[in-house]
Amino acid sequence: MFRNDRNGRAGSDRASLYDDITSKIIAELEADRFPWVQPWGSASVKAPLAMPRNAATGRHYSGINVLILWGAVIQHGFPGQSWLTFRQALSLGGNVRKGEHGTTVVYADRFTPEDEKRRARETGEEAAAIPFLKRFTVFNAAQCDGLPEDVAVVAPSPPPSLIEPKVEALIRATGIDFRIGGDRAFYVPSHDYVQVPPPQAYFEPINWHRTALHEAAHASGAAHRLDRDFSAKWTRHALAMEEATAELTASFLLADLGIAHEPRPDHAAYIASWLQLLKDEPRAIFTAASKAQAAADWMHARQP
Repeated sequence: MFRNDRNGRAGSDRASLYDDITSKIIAELEADRFPWVQPWGSASVKAPLAMPRNAATGRHYSGINVLILWGAVIQHGFPGQSWLTFRQALSLGGNVRKGEHGTTVVYADRFTPEDEKRRARETGEEAAAIPFLKRFTVFNAAQCDGLPEDVAVVAPSPPPSLIEPKVEALIRATGIDFRIGGDRAFYVPSHDYVQVPPPQAYFEPINWHRTALHEAAHASGAAHRLDRDFSAKWTRHALAMEEATAELTASFLLADLGIAHEPRPDHAAYIASWLQLLKDEPRAIFTAASKAQAAADWMHARQP
């Protein structure tokens, strides 16, 4: 009875966390904003566009945590994308200022209890792993005092002259058949190629890069690449899931390269479909963010 009750509480905590984060993203979409396309060029945003990272370990946050921390940077006007826990701040010789409120990030994994391993050995069956979701509270480096200078420093954005070659090199390294021409952007699964109009066709040429990476992200899900298929589990929302994944992938990659971009011109239709998806399936954004991180990692891994 005790184990079942504990698992029940854990399941309830996971559901609450999914609901909390999804509700925040729904609120952003209902306000006609993409939570993953932030106004990095506006006067109110002090932080440079970049992937959030842990200031103590240097590791970048991934998946849903990217959206959570980007949102916190925008909401509170933090000047940088560096984060750390209360204990990490102390270990670096600093401290979190009194009265500061942290931001909740999550860690998802699975574990196999000892009694389940024992049962599997006795029956010859495969042991069943139990999913768990842990919450961690992190603070922006700007909420701390006494940190080493190299931790608190704000990294500058790369010079504009380096932006376009980086995107082109990234796409080229994937080996995806990428074609420029026509007046529409799309990926053709049956023939496995991407086509995007030339940059001159875009009102803001920088958005060519977002579109190009969005379509390349679709191609990354092909069976001989990441084999991404939402049709079985997300039957009603398979298309919305794939589009959300591609959009998040493009945003993650552009942030890695320090390139700001605008929402897609047909964003109203996409917001409507994603709102319906998230209201029907509170865990969908977690899955989409995880798949997007996998796609971004796959594309990065193919670079020299």
